[in-house]
Amino acid sequence: MEDAKFLRELEKKMKKAQDAKRFEHTLGVEFTAAALAMRYGSSVTDAQIAGVMHDCAKCLSDEKRLKICEKHDIPVSDVERRNPFLLHAKVGAYLAEKKYEVRNKPDILNAIRYHTTGREDMSLLEKIIFVADYIEPGRRHAPNLPEVRKLAFEDLDAAVLRILKDTLEHLKKSGGETDPMTEKVYRYYLNRI
Repeated sequence: MEDAKFLRELEKKMKKAQDAKRFEHTLGVEFTAAALAMRYGSSVTDAQIAGVMHDCAKCLSDEKRLKICEKHDIPVSDVERRNPFLLHAKVGAYLAEKKYEVRNKPDILNAIRYHTTGREDMSLLEKIIFVADYIEPGRRHAPNLPEVRKLAFEDLDAAVLRILKDTLEHLKKSGGETDPMTEKVYRYYLNRI
């Protein structure tokens, strides 16, 4: 199927699967990912597909996400077991491939899988989705949003680092549990930059 037609089909499916607020966020991530892809020379279509699909498992209950992980041998960390909402990225990558037929696109699937925690040595597309999720136009309450939005179009790695730093600081202040992967990725990009 042609990529543009496939993208339109995915948009229709997400509109049905997500509530209005989540779908608005999804379209915001798709739009932002496309803009970042143009800026950094990545595939715009791949960025749009990853943007549309990044939260495809967000509408599932925590119990359903855990069940999918158990049934399909998707590893679940102790932090994820205590906070199953974190599994929406891993389960989303699984659903994108198996249910929504995003096949032969490992970079798109990884962009979905790591859009919340990031990972060491992310591909360009992975960084684009990680950043787009944070800065999309509908986002209102993320720390230092105006600065991060500007930085995203100047230096993508610096934007990734800033998002990780701000996320860790926010979780520490609010008493939220931190996924060790986020801390590991932060140290990686801190040393890299």
